[in-house]
Amino acid sequence: MSNLLDITYERNGNSTNTNQYGMREMQARAYDAKDEQYILLKAPPASGKSRALMFLALDKLHNQGIKKAIVAVPEQSIGGSFKTTDLKSHGYMYDWEIEPKYNLCSSSGSKAKGKAFKAFLDDPDAKTLVCTHSTFREAFKTIDNDKFNDVLIGIDEFHHVTQGAQNVIGETLDIIIDKTNAHIIAMTGSYFRGDGMAILKPAHENIFHQVTYNYYEQLNGYTYLKSLGIGYHFYSGQYIDGLREVLDPNLKTIIHIPNVNSREAYTDKHTQVDHILDILGDETEYDQETGLILVTTPNGDTLRVANLVQDDEKLRGKVKDYLAAVEDVDDIDIIIALGMAKEGFDWSFCEHALTIGYRGSLTEIVQIIGRCTRDSANKTHAQFTNLVAEPDASRDDVGGAVNDMLKAITCSLLMEQILAPQFKFKMKVDPDEPDTKTTTILVKGLAVPPTPKAKDIIENKLQELKEKLISNPEIQKATIAKEDPSVINNQLIPKVIQETFPDLKLDELKSVRDHVVLDTLFSGNEVNTKDVAGRIQYVIE
Repeated sequence: MSNLLDITYERNGNSTNTNQYGMREMQARAYDAKDEQYILLKAPPASGKSRALMFLALDKLHNQGIKKAIVAVPEQSIGGSFKTTDLKSHGYMYDWEIEPKYNLCSSSGSKAKGKAFKAFLDDPDAKTLVCTHSTFREAFKTIDNDKFNDVLIGIDEFHHVTQGAQNVIGETLDIIIDKTNAHIIAMTGSYFRGDGMAILKPAHENIFHQVTYNYYEQLNGYTYLKSLGIGYHFYSGQYIDGLREVLDPNLKTIIHIPNVNSREAYTDKHTQVDHILDILGDETEYDQETGLILVTTPNGDTLRVANLVQDDEKLRGKVKDYLAAVEDVDDIDIIIALGMAKEGFDWSFCEHALTIGYRGSLTEIVQIIGRCTRDSANKTHAQFTNLVAEPDASRDDVGGAVNDMLKAITCSLLMEQILAPQFKFKMKVDPDEPDTKTTTILVKGLAVPPTPKAKDIIENKLQELKEKLISNPEIQKATIAKEDPSVINNQLIPKVIQETFPDLKLDELKSVRDHVVLDTLFSGNEVNTKDVAGRIQYVIE
């Protein structure tokens, strides 16, 4: 198997070291924006977004007049990230505390959760609540808007929100922004949806103060993990045969099997799991206490396998509880999942994220890769492998297969741009002091951003703009057809920028266009960053 992308990192420790308040680099950057009413925090998995929200919420509760903090997560299992947490012993002024009755990420019924949500808002002594997106949006329907005044609302995995029809949580946030003085903290690993739908209205998006911490900063600042590989492996026939070539039972691995309705699913999901177990070993038995499957390998070793595909809710709940309590590297070896264990799932020991089938959504790919990119003493390399069907020219659906492959390549290219050093572009003669944290590229004729608005977009919103450009159907079609670059640069790209920021003037639009084109070109190419002084300047005439 060959990788499309191999990245080696410095392991400088910056992203894992903490300051006097117990904050990591990303968390401290987010905390600098604590006084903002609306905050959009974009940071990769394992960077500490959950604790960043705790720091921000506690400051607002104690110092900014906010009376209550509500945290909404997409699924119950992620609620564990917001359990009561000791912060004082690490240097912060307050601890994060959740009363059990206001931790609504439990198995109780929806009516009980709705009543608890209302009781929380009416309880003068209650300060914090954790619930699912579903509980939040359903409870909101039955509660007066003014109940959310002076309340902080934290939305985890914010890419679940859209402006599309039937997205209730998106409509709910619109009402909260327009009709209350609530503070909002939105957190996501990728402010982007694979379906290309807008997450926020442009008018609302522009009121958010954006804090960005990219993948490269996170991984470059680890202590143990020093490299990441992203690769695609082709199989012909049934995927189970190709799986034998890429599944290494010696690596801590999450296997995501394909949806039963996809072309890769050659049988039902349970039979697929059985076939994977056959690859791993010769004998299996169930551990009744943990719900794990114990597999004896040909060399006599025992693998502890978690099956999250099974339909038995009681048994699956037992496995989920076990996984939530994992503390030792030997507690689990393989996890087999279908729709679970993609986002907000914390298994720091994972070395290999193995996904079967095409994934057209960048967000899903970013989340799955994040399962194996946590820093841990048991690994120096993390690997993402996508096992995909080899396009067959004799098949009628070859067009669809090739189209899916183009999506995969597009996603990997975007990942390459995310996993790159941060570049800063300046005009060739610039009086500003040098920036020692980024590679500065001096460009002759590059205009200084004409307004603070343009400067803010260039410095804080360029990444999501690149994501929108790469996912734009017109630009994709023009790129594949090898359209004249001037058409893409002078017509299609400005069109997307104008749709994203409709109030930009012509000089602002041109400045943003120039910077996004430069950034995209350089992010996709290798740059030698070795320099005696720790930074370099490239000069483009």
